[in-house]
Amino acid sequence: MRLRFGVFFLGGFRKCWWMDTLSFLRLNVRWLAAGALLTFMSSFGQTFFISIFAGEIRAEFGLSHGEWGGIYALGTLASAIVMVWSGGLTDRFRVRTLGPVVLVCLAGACAFMATNHAAWLLPAVIFTLRITGQGMSSHIAVVAMARWFTTARGRALSVAALGFSIGEAVLPLLFVALLTVYDWRLLWLAAALVALLGIPILVRLLQEERTPQSMAKSTHSVGMNGLQWTRNQAMSHWLFWVMVPALLGPSAFGTALMFHQVHFSEIKEISHLTFVAMFPLYTAVTIASMVLSGWALDRIGTPRLIVFMYLPAVLAFLVFGLGQGTGGLVLGFALFGLTSGANSTLPNAFWAEFYGTASIGSIKAMAAAVMVLGSAIGPGLTGWGIDAGISLETQYVAVAVYFSCASALLFFGVRKATQLLPPREA
Repeated sequence: MRLRFGVFFLGGFRKCWWMDTLSFLRLNVRWLAAGALLTFMSSFGQTFFISIFAGEIRAEFGLSHGEWGGIYALGTLASAIVMVWSGGLTDRFRVRTLGPVVLVCLAGACAFMATNHAAWLLPAVIFTLRITGQGMSSHIAVVAMARWFTTARGRALSVAALGFSIGEAVLPLLFVALLTVYDWRLLWLAAALVALLGIPILVRLLQEERTPQSMAKSTHSVGMNGLQWTRNQAMSHWLFWVMVPALLGPSAFGTALMFHQVHFSEIKEISHLTFVAMFPLYTAVTIASMVLSGWALDRIGTPRLIVFMYLPAVLAFLVFGLGQGTGGLVLGFALFGLTSGANSTLPNAFWAEFYGTASIGSIKAMAAAVMVLGSAIGPGLTGWGIDAGISLETQYVAVAVYFSCASALLFFGVRKATQLLPPREA
C-alpha cells in the first residue's frame, strides 16, 4: 500500500506538473504578484530586517540584550493585541482598498524608526513596524490567497509566500553591506521609500480584484461538519488551542534566531556578514519547501502534511545548539528552511480547510495574533536568558524539545479533527 502510494505520488508529480503550474501562473499572475508584493513589503516589519540594526540601536540608546529584547517584546505584544481587531478588516474591505493604506502606514513606520531619537519611544516604533509589516501586510496577502483560491490554494499560498523568501534572502545581505557605507537611519528612510513605491504597483495589479466583495458569499468553502465557522466558534473549539503551541514555535524561536543574529555570530566566532551570507541558502531551501508543500497539499490535503512540518525544526535547533563552525550553521539553516517553507503555506491552508472561508480573515487574525505574540516572547525570553548567563546554545537545545512536544500534540489533534472534514473537492 505504501509503495503504491509512493508510485502514485511521484507519477502524479511528473505528469505535466510544470505545464499545469505554468498555466496556473499565467491565468492568475496579477493576483499572485499582488500577494507576493505584500509579503515582500512585510520584510520591513519582520525581525530578520529589524535585527540587522540591533547593534546600532543598542549602541545609540545604551541598551543591554535583555533591555532591547524587552522593548521589542513590548512593541510586538501590543501589535499582537491590536492584530485581533485589525486582522478582521480583511473580512470587510477589499485587498485593493486595504493594501495601499497598510503600505502607507508601513512607510510611515520606517520613517518613524529613521527619525526617532528617544529611547522611550522605541516600543511605539517597534509596534508600528510590527503591526503594519509582519502583521497586516502578510495577513492581507495570505487571507486573499486562501479566499481567492480553493482547489489551487496550496499553489497560490506558496507563490505569494515567495515575497517573504525573496525579502529574507536579499534584504539582510544588501542592508548589512550598505551599513558599512551609510548611516543606519538613512537606510530606514530608503526602506520607507521602497514601501511607498510599492503602492502604485499594487494598485495597478489589483485594478480588477479576483473575487469581488459582493460575490464573497457564493465563493466560500466550508470547514468541519460542513459549517462556516465564525471566529468565536473557532476559538471555542479544542482544535484551535491544539494549534497554538505549533503556531508559537516558529514565530518565537525563528524570530529569536534572527533577532540575536549579531550575538549568535559572535559566540559562533564568525562575522555578521558571513552569518547573513547564509540567508540565500536558507531562502532557497525555504522556497523549495514552499513549492513542494503547496503542490502536495492541493493533492493529498493539509491534514496529512501539517503534522510533520515541525520535525525538521527539531533537528535544526539541535544543530544550532550543539553544532560548531559554519558547516553546522549551514546545516541548521537548511533544516529550518524546510519547516519555514511549509509554515508559509500549510497553516494558512489549515484555517480555510478546517473552518471554512466565510470568516477566514477574523479567524486567521487570531492565528496571526498568536504568531505575533510568539515573536514577542521569543526575543524577550532568549534575551533575558542571555543576561541571566544561559547561553543561546543551551537555549536552542531546549527549543528542540519544545518543537518535539508541539509536533506530538498536533499529530494527535489533527488526526482526530480530520474525521469531521467534508470530502475533498476533485
